[in-house]
Amino acid sequence: MPRVIKGAARTRKHNRVLKAVSGHRGAQGRHYRFAKQGITRAGLYAYRDRKARKREFRALWITRISAACHQRGIRYSLFMNALKTAGITLNRKMLSEIAVADPAMFDRIVQSAGAAG
Repeated sequence: MPRVIKGAARTRKHNRVLKAVSGHRGAQGRHYRFAKQGITRAGLYAYRDRKARKREFRALWITRISAACHQRGIRYSLFMNALKTAGITLNRKMLSEIAVADPAMFDRIVQSAGAAG
């Protein structure tokens, strides 16, 4: 039985890996051996940072709401507690958008939360 040399399959595999790392610098973007390592590392960073992005955005929203509350003379924690007491169920993303885009509406939310709390 003849020995099979997987020339075409190996070439396709190498090309697929090298195409995936196009844009990487140095040997990682040119040599198969280092490209494999680059793909693995890039995947790990992508997985980790998809989780980190969620944390970063939540921190941004809280900072924006806190700044808007500070301008109106109320602390963030007291404001969030007053919202909960008043039964206003707006999440932090929407509250931060309202605080930035429509300050008058945010004033009304603060007043209604303050009246209930």
